[in-house]
Amino acid sequence: MSGEAASRGARTVSRGGTVRAVAGRCGLVAHGVLYALIGVLAVRVAFGGGGGQEADRQGALQELADKPLGSVLIWAVGIGLVCMALWRLSEAVFGAAEPEGDKPAKRLAAAARCVFYAVVAFSVFAFAAGGGGNSGDEQSRDMTSKALGLPAGQWLVGAVGLGIAVAGVVIAVQAARRDFRRHLAMGGASRGWRKAVDFLGVGGGLARGAVFAAAGGFILYAAVRYDPGQAKGLDDTLRSFSLTPAGPWLLVAVAVGLALYGAFDWAMARWREV
Repeated sequence: MSGEAASRGARTVSRGGTVRAVAGRCGLVAHGVLYALIGVLAVRVAFGGGGGQEADRQGALQELADKPLGSVLIWAVGIGLVCMALWRLSEAVFGAAEPEGDKPAKRLAAAARCVFYAVVAFSVFAFAAGGGGNSGDEQSRDMTSKALGLPAGQWLVGAVGLGIAVAGVVIAVQAARRDFRRHLAMGGASRGWRKAVDFLGVGGGLARGAVFAAAGGFILYAAVRYDPGQAKGLDDTLRSFSLTPAGPWLLVAVAVGLALYGAFDWAMARWREV
């Protein structure tokens, strides 16, 4: 009996690992779709062909909606993001599949990511149901305005902005150091595939880090000025890159980088240890 019980337990663990892997990989694919579309939209904005469409999650979903079977694609992305949230939840409960993945700090980070992706999935389902809501820029300003109205709100908003900016710097540094390699299992992959994944991870991570750092900087500036109008969502943050001395070419570089990050997510869906 004990042998049978052990065998059943092993099969349960195996099935649990399979479900977790499928959820993680589906989530990474859906996440990559959004980043790839945002990157494409940002390139259009850089060359003046955005047609009023915003380079953010809402714009990416609208881009899907305009395609054949668009509603099906949007629901698929939403389900993928639910899978992403469940994968992060499993990491919070059981620990991540990486060295020291069961440490409290990493479990807490996984729990925070779970909540974030659950909120994003909800917004995608709301869009699919016909409730697109305000743009990301409007949401950012509204949330900043409400937060500034709280006791010690200026300090709270400043801390959030600083945290996001620091996170952006960390993301960029980790990408440049190729820290993502420790999550990959590419033992059977060719040298060409390894180089391609490195290129996607570094280029995409640097662009993603730059966007986070800039968005956090705008929120911090809004706190210093006590002006919620200074806060920017993803679309306005991306457009701000075109106002630098480098002109629209910096926006093009960041936009291409975001599209690369979408492709990197797909590579992670193939080779990441989940």
